[in-house]
Order: sequence, then structure tokens, then C-alpha cells
Amino acid sequence: MFELIAQGPQSNDRWRVEIKPGQSLELGRAASHFKATWDGQISRRHAILMLSGDELQVERLAAAGNPIFFGGVEKDSFRVKPGEHFVIGNTTFMMTNERALPTLDLPTPLTKKSFSAEFLRSNVEYVDSDRRIKVLNRLPRIISSAGNEKELYSRLVNILMEGIPSSSTVAIFTQNESEEEDSATDVLHWDRRRLTSGDFAPSERLIRQAIEEQQTVLHIWNQKGATHADYTLDIDNDWAFVCPLTVSTNQGWGIYVTGKNRSLGSQGSAGLSGGSGEQDLNGDVKFCELIASTLQNLVEAQQLERQQASLRSFFSPIVVEAFSDRDPEEVLAPRECEVSVLFCDLRGFSKASERMAGDLLELLSRVSNSLGIMTRAILEYGGVIGDFHGDAAMGFWGWPLDQTDRACRAIEASASIQQQFAQIASDQQHPLHDFRMGIGIATGSAVAGKIGTSDQVKVTAFGPVVNLASRLEGMSRWFGGSILIDETTIAQVQSQRHDFQLQRLGNFLPYGLRLASAVYRLVPPEVASDRVPLETYDRALKLFESGAWQEAGKVLTESGFSEPCSQFLLDYIWNNRDGDGPPMGFNGTIEMKSK
Repeated sequence: MFELIAQGPQSNDRWRVEIKPGQSLELGRAASHFKATWDGQISRRHAILMLSGDELQVERLAAAGNPIFFGGVEKDSFRVKPGEHFVIGNTTFMMTNERALPTLDLPTPLTKKSFSAEFLRSNVEYVDSDRRIKVLNRLPRIISSAGNEKELYSRLVNILMEGIPSSSTVAIFTQNESEEEDSATDVLHWDRRRLTSGDFAPSERLIRQAIEEQQTVLHIWNQKGATHADYTLDIDNDWAFVCPLTVSTNQGWGIYVTGKNRSLGSQGSAGLSGGSGEQDLNGDVKFCELIASTLQNLVEAQQLERQQASLRSFFSPIVVEAFSDRDPEEVLAPRECEVSVLFCDLRGFSKASERMAGDLLELLSRVSNSLGIMTRAILEYGGVIGDFHGDAAMGFWGWPLDQTDRACRAIEASASIQQQFAQIASDQQHPLHDFRMGIGIATGSAVAGKIGTSDQVKVTAFGPVVNLASRLEGMSRWFGGSILIDETTIAQVQSQRHDFQLQRLGNFLPYGLRLASAVYRLVPPEVASDRVPLETYDRALKLFESGAWQEAGKVLTESGFSEPCSQFLLDYIWNNRDGDGPPMGFNGTIEMKSK
């Protein structure tokens, strides 16, 4: 990985940023990629950089007010290799491909010491508290203005280097929890004080000890007479410490600081007995512990935000709130509960797929928009997105929260979906105007939670009530795309205050199921305004269920209505009658012959 390091006149005028290959990158005080805001001699847009292979092409822009010096010579166009640098104004820019390579190839430290957070708070005082407080006062602004995680880590490393003058290198890292000797340490960001080229080799032994003990651990090496051949640590360093972060993740987080304190002496006695060297280094550890605590809070906040962002894809805000003070695994554990299930299917998809066979991406976009209408309504009314079946979506209420108004919520969500598609249908220019919805709602016992195998896991509900909702959705095509609802849902709704207009369509045995159910429909507003068709169907249904099919058919025929529900019942009578009456064994139930 190639990086560009900028160092201005002040120690905190610094950044270290990865260079993306093959991209045209701006450098300047207000550039979109590499900003050096501290140097007034750098123009707002000063140069264009592009990484090609292992060289960085630098082109000075014509509008740049000051020259660029490379190799001590003013140049407008040149190539920089790793380890080389160029200068604009009071700022030096160095290209590097240094790596952070944690290693066990280090000598056993002369001194080891662990610091608990309580010890640092109660027993350690800063020698230069005023300077460190000034550094800390900038911390909130630095954190809030960071554009992304990488920039945040870079700024925190800079703060640490400024607050710990004796440090030479600072890194933020994660380590996967593993008992293996070669467990991986991933350095998220690191920087060293000197503009020098060379890999950074933090001690894997020190990192592991700090992560295992969950305390800040200090190692001091006796470097008297040592050479570079003795170990891979920079020869300018004689100590290093790690501040671990306690975060709820399977990774160990921490801050690694290494440097040299000239007042330690050749035997490296810091942290053991008195002296300015001990006080300085203990103060450095305390300062790092404070920054580590801040970073820990940020990491946990980011993890919570990511977790809730993923949950918001499936759960409404009121449901996500249930996760705030409970273990998600506990909340998501499958359990049997009473749920109201909504199945919502897209009508017209098959014809659209034939018509748009040459533009499948556009068809996919339309289907995605349709599913978006469904899922937003489910979430808006406090439901859970259970599953997707091609051009259909399933939502449910009653888990993980025990919602006593789950049936009302399901119907309200279905009414919202129906209303939105009715509005879309009236706009011939809308890409979804020729799509319709079929919706089925059923209430009953189910197992809900995180269900699946080791290969595939999803949050859904499972049980006969789900099959019934699916069958009702399929039946809705015979009733003009009505919202069909089972009797258990209706019973719960009727026990609560509501303003739904409901109509009983009869007793039905859905295809493939063993138990019949009374089926109702949510009467659309345009139908509810005229009571005559509703009353006519109710009268015909009573005659039909009593076995008076001839009279029922006469009522429906003489009404002259083309309303889909009346047409379905009339067709059923003509297709299933035995003479002028019902077939042998008719018990008032309409048996569906297909999905």
C-alpha cells in the first residue's frame, strides 16, 4: 500500500493518507482528496497526483501560486518514488510504501509492567498537564470533523503523537481472538514522527499480553550495545506500551505506542522507581489511556449504529428499540408467539417480464420500487420484514414485541399499500402504473425469530398461519385484488377500536389446506361509498350458504353489478351447481381448486 505523508511547520500539521492507484487526486488547501489547510503558501488547488505502478506522478496546476520543489529544484511535473519527497511552502510531502508488520522476533523485554485504569486515574499525575489539556481540548472538534473512520484514526494518532512527545510511532490496531501462535494483527492506521522510509514492526508479544490482561502493558528493552541485527524494532526506540480497548466484538482493539525516553537510563527503570523518566512515561500511559477510552466509546457507538442500521432493514424503529438494552441473540432467538402475518404480491409482473425481456434491469428496478412500497408500509406500522419471494414480500407483527394491536397494524399497513398503488394506477406516466397488489392477512400461532441453517439464516415466521396468509393473498386475484383477511384477525380487530370497513365473503377452504376459515375483505373506499352492492352481496351470500343457489344466482344476476366479489360468487354457483342447487354434501364452504 502506498501512502502520502504531509508534515507542516507544527507537529500537529500532519496527515498520512493512502494513495489510490489509477485515480486523479487533488492536492491543495481546499482540495477534494489531499488537504493541507495549515499552509497559506499552498493554493486551494495546487497539484494533481496520480499513482502509476510504484511511482507518483505530480503535476502542478497552472493556477497554483507557489512552486513545487523536488530534489531541491523547482519543478512543475515529476515522478516521486517511495522514500522521496517534495515541498510546497512550509510543508513536506513524502511518498512511502512502509508496512506495519507485527512480529515475535523481538528480544525479551528487560522490564514489564501492567497498569490498570484505576491505578492510572488514582496514582498518576501529568508532569506537563497544561500542554496535554490544550491537546485534549481540541479532541471533540477533531472527532466531529472527521469525514470517515480512516480520517478519524489518522487524527487520533496525530493527537497521541502530539500529547506524547517521546513517542516515535503510534498505531491503532485490531487483533482477531485466537489461540494460535500466528493470530493476525491488523493495523488500521499508524504513523511515525520522522519522515523516514522503513517498515514498522510492533511487538506481537506485547499486543497479546495487553489484550489478554485487558490492561495497559509496558515493555522496556535494554538497548545498550544492540544493533539492528539483534531485533527488528527501530534502534531509536527503547520502550513500547499497548492500551487495549474493551469493546463488544470478536476482535481485540488497542493503541500501540513506542518511543525513546532519554531520561530512563541504560537499565530502563521507568515505571518501577521514582524519577522524571518514570513520571513522564507513566503520564504518557495515562494520556494514551484517556484517548483509548474515547476511541472505545466511538468504536462501540459505530458498532451499535451499524447493528441498528442492519436491523432497520428488517425492523421498524419501535422494534429496533427493543434491542437497545438486550442481547440481540436473545431477542432474535426463535420462540412460539401469536403473530399477524401479511403477504403482499405484485400483480402484472409476469406480463411485464415478457414485455420487458430486452430490458431486465429496468424491470428489476420497477420490482424493487414496488417491494419498497410494501416494506416501507410494514415498517411504518411497526412490523418486521420477514421474507421476500421474488415479487412478493412478507411482514408480521407480534414479535419480537408482543403487540396487542398487531391485527390492526397489519390491516393499516395493507390499506396504506393499497392506497399508494391506487394512486400510482391513476398516473399513466408512472413506471408502476400497470402493477397491482394482492394482499392476504392471517393471525395465529407461529415460531418467529432467527431461523435457518449454518449456511443461511434469516429472520422470519414459520407455521400454518403463514401458509394461510399466503393462500389468502393468492385468492385475492379472484376478488379484484381485494385485501383478504382471516376470521382470527377480524376477531382481534373487532375487540379494539377501528374505522375499517369490513365485509364477510364467506367460508373458504384455501387450496392445499385442511381447515376452512371465514374470509373477509377490507372494503376499498370507492366501494364503501355505495352500500347497495355490499348489501346485495350479503343477501346473496346468505342464500348461497343456506343452499338456495338458484335464488342467490338470481339476486346477483338481476343486480347487474360487475363488482368482482359478486362475479366470483355467481361464477362459483354456475360452475359447481347440481341442477338448480348445490352439490351433494355442501356445507356452506367454498373450496378453492387452485392457489
